Amino acid sequence: MSRVSTGPSTQPTTAHALLKRLREHGVEKVFGVVGREAASILFDEQDGIEFLLTRHEFTAGVAADVLARISGRPQACWATLGPGMTNLTTGMATSALDRSPVIAMAAQSESHDIFPNDTHQCLDLVKIAEPISKYAAELQRPREITDLVDSAVTSAMTEPVGPSFLSLPVDLLGSSEGIDLAADHGPARTPAKPITAFQPGWESSADEAVALVREAAHPVFVVGAAAIRSGAVPALRALAERLNIPVITTYIAKGVLPQGHELNYGAVTGYMDGILSFPALETLFGPADLVLTVGYDYAEDLRPSMWERGPAKKTVRVAPTANPVPRIYRPTVDVVTDVLAFVEHLDAGTRGVAAKSRHDIAPLRERIADFLADPEQYTDGMRVHQVIDSMNTVMADAAAPGEGTIVSDIGFFRHYGVLFARADQPYGFLTSAGCSSFGYGIAAAIGAQLARPGQPTFLIAGDGGFHSNSADLETAARLGLPIVTVVVNNDTNGLIELYQNIGHQRSHAPAIKFTGVDFVQLAQANGVEGTKATTREELVAALRKGVELGRPYLIEVPVAYDFTAGGFGALKI
Repeated sequence: MSRVSTGPSTQPTTAHALLKRLREHGVEKVFGVVGREAASILFDEQDGIEFLLTRHEFTAGVAADVLARISGRPQACWATLGPGMTNLTTGMATSALDRSPVIAMAAQSESHDIFPNDTHQCLDLVKIAEPISKYAAELQRPREITDLVDSAVTSAMTEPVGPSFLSLPVDLLGSSEGIDLAADHGPARTPAKPITAFQPGWESSADEAVALVREAAHPVFVVGAAAIRSGAVPALRALAERLNIPVITTYIAKGVLPQGHELNYGAVTGYMDGILSFPALETLFGPADLVLTVGYDYAEDLRPSMWERGPAKKTVRVAPTANPVPRIYRPTVDVVTDVLAFVEHLDAGTRGVAAKSRHDIAPLRERIADFLADPEQYTDGMRVHQVIDSMNTVMADAAAPGEGTIVSDIGFFRHYGVLFARADQPYGFLTSAGCSSFGYGIAAAIGAQLARPGQPTFLIAGDGGFHSNSADLETAARLGLPIVTVVVNNDTNGLIELYQNIGHQRSHAPAIKFTGVDFVQLAQANGVEGTKATTREELVAALRKGVELGRPYLIEVPVAYDFTAGGFGALKI
């Protein structure tokens, strides 16, 4: 029996109905890699949907994740059956842990030949997807495809937002049975913003929070990405300014307040004391007597232990879902509601309250300024803080006010980005706080540039993570995306070397060291112009050139870390 159609069909198929409904839900791009199901689906048969071929399915998943995160709308990715799907799962896991509404799809063996682990390339895709998705289903009858898409979108857009998955047998994908594109399935009711749980009586809990704010001398906001998803940023900013309450953020909520705003006390990482050789966490949180975690998500890697500095504090948790980690975070008041609804409630309840006397973090700001201004010419490689300061300088000149994106791949340098990278808009700094998979950077930069085509996108990546997914340099070149990539290269998995030193006071080179890769030649082999920079002056000049080129550009920067300095020995593994 032939596995593919012997000729084109004039009848609408499941594939047509699938793409039509995705488009009705606002999906405009599908990232992915197609296999033999190409006999059943051609993505260009649906106006308004563009298929973007990537070199790896992981890239497809992460690019969809970031485009969905920035746009606030569902986006899609595609893989072929078997290994295509297993490659896609890391991108799905990224979407799950970083909270983005992604519709992931994969082809499956013919419906009559689905015998997982026995049929060629046949795995139980739904069971694989279930632990890392909000919804997972396999198409059983072609006429149900529209309903499956609707269910997938609703689930993906329900807090905590995340991926939905559809398994599509190739014969059913190409089937016309029961398919009528003119049939009335009702409108595609894509939620305008993520659907939130409203705990009955949340206003009463919110009133308790209002009372705590009224009484507090030194409250602080700790803001997570759910505040951005709810549309609460303008109202939160106005409230913080009226009450003079500092704003501290998680990794991926940087930019809730612009970089230079006096109430922006920065994003926090558990490595900041060690990087700065300064008691940064104590300075930020020690004087606070009330911590309001607004849109906070434990997956964003800001742990309660970070704010538990100084005297005991009261805490208010405001989130769109019930507390998943009560044994770790037991707030004084827990408000389960839409973040914007809470901010508006708090604003109304604190009318007439005098502005607070925020605690002073001038010593920390001075330490950061001195650190970034580091003029030394190191003989063993630049320091990452010098690299990021150079990126900030050029970004400030290249981007219009409130624009520009700095993307970070995963590695020790990422924690420098959390501390120092410029972010003047929500998601102005992008990294994977939840999943943190090597190779995230180039895929995320592709998604960011597609989401913000008129704005500059910078990517900082380590040699280890970047080369784990460097094939998609060609994707950026083929799509003509003006991403300026900085590869900070020490031929080492640097964060792992740090932990070796913490645990053993030495490093084990075979577990962390690589032989050299010429990333400039690698870029050129993929159609991307590149150069090497070894000083601040060379790096700034190269960054400016990259911005002016209007196409992908790569800069390799030799770097070195000094793990013997600072407070790294106090880190907890």
